[in-house]
Amino acid sequence: MRKLLLFVLISQISIAQNIQYDELADKFGKQHLSTLLEYISIPCDANFKEDIMRNYAWVEGQFAKRGFETKKLETSTLPVLLLEKKSKKPNSKTILFYYHSDGQPVVPKDWSQADPFVPVLKKKNLQTDIWEEIPMESLKKEIDPEWRIFARASADDKGPGVMLMAALDALASQNIETSYNLKILVDFEEEKGSVSLPSIIDKYKTDLTSDLLLIFDGPAHASNLPTLTFGARGIATVTLTTYGAYTPQHSGHYGNYLPNPALKMAQLLASMKSETGKVLIPGFYDGVVLDKKTKDKLKEVPDDLLALNKKLGFKKPDNVGDTYQESLIYPSLNIRGLKSGEVGALAATIIPDKAVAEIDIRTVEATDPAKLVKNVKDFIVSKGYTILENDPTPEEREKYEKIIKLSSRPAYGAFNTDMNGEIGLWLEKALSKTTTKKIIKLPGMGGSVPISPFVTKLGVKAVIVPTVNADNNQHSANENLRLGNYFDGIKTMMGLLSSEF
Repeated sequence: MRKLLLFVLISQISIAQNIQYDELADKFGKQHLSTLLEYISIPCDANFKEDIMRNYAWVEGQFAKRGFETKKLETSTLPVLLLEKKSKKPNSKTILFYYHSDGQPVVPKDWSQADPFVPVLKKKNLQTDIWEEIPMESLKKEIDPEWRIFARASADDKGPGVMLMAALDALASQNIETSYNLKILVDFEEEKGSVSLPSIIDKYKTDLTSDLLLIFDGPAHASNLPTLTFGARGIATVTLTTYGAYTPQHSGHYGNYLPNPALKMAQLLASMKSETGKVLIPGFYDGVVLDKKTKDKLKEVPDDLLALNKKLGFKKPDNVGDTYQESLIYPSLNIRGLKSGEVGALAATIIPDKAVAEIDIRTVEATDPAKLVKNVKDFIVSKGYTILENDPTPEEREKYEKIIKLSSRPAYGAFNTDMNGEIGLWLEKALSKTTTKKIIKLPGMGGSVPISPFVTKLGVKAVIVPTVNADNNQHSANENLRLGNYFDGIKTMMGLLSSEF
């Protein structure tokens, strides 16, 4: 009996060590293309609860049939889905996976297809550099890894969810079980800031406890090499409104007399940054130190900055860091939207009644989001403005010369995990099983994920495992998923799921 058990154990180890990652990823990746198309065809703007609940039911059903226990974590807005499959191995550790199932709102007229939630397959015409639609039936033949599936949430963040499903099925076909307890947290309002996500930590702390948190979100390095990212910036958002007259006024009758709110807003925003892009608000960079060891490590990242600048269409970058990677180490202040009056065919000869600016502040681990918002407020006051929380009353208009309304959304902070620690080495080893390519290790991601409360409250280390193409147009029109990344992402998931932890 002992010999039989030993033979079975050795056989299982042999299978685990000889997984044909390429063949399995190809086979199950092709099988799950229909799953991917079905998933991204479900509208997923978190502003529409009915659509989100369709996504919830779909995801819950997919993982339930794969043997996961499901639990709805209630919040004041939309529920969060927790999936769990326990290891048969005694005293196993637990890894919590995170991805989100919602997407950014869409403006259909900006897309090069009829409906952003009806996926289309495209290949690039190398002569015209234009993406051209090809029949979906092409996926049943030999697949070009450069083809793209265009649809909202294809890359951000439903694609990684399907990669995970395909990887689970591929390993199950080889009777390979994950050696650790696996929990999956699916967020349905990440693109709205996940304002309710932190509330589940105290309420469901036992359910969420884990030894490691892996985040499947964000793009891989532009080289499309396997990527591990050991942190992310936090985010705070601010809305500013300046005021003119009660209603728009004739620019001929009142030009040179009536103060223009658009000009006031432009002057205020311009005073916040230097011509080289550095934030001039006092205290904005406090606590951020970039030592030589970190700078040297960042130089190892194989960025082609000339190609990047050419692709994006500009000559000279802002001078906040010496390189692209260095620039991500610092907090940023970005004007994400600006509105006053109309332009183009709708332009009129008026002095606008108000101007609105939307600002996002990306924070780093050394900076407190609330403090940075306060720094912005203090700076605005130093420019002579009176800050209000509501539109000004007639009395306030008569009393104050410079009025601005300011509102901000709840913020979350940044997080970082040691790249060269035990977790970093385990992850690198897990990915190395599935590829001979160099693995890119990044200290942090420029974007934000709402995970810092998990790191601080649960005391868990977190790492981002990005799998989608860097040029996926996330948050913009024509979002897409490169099929080469889709198949490689399945291999990455297989490596993580089949590694002893």
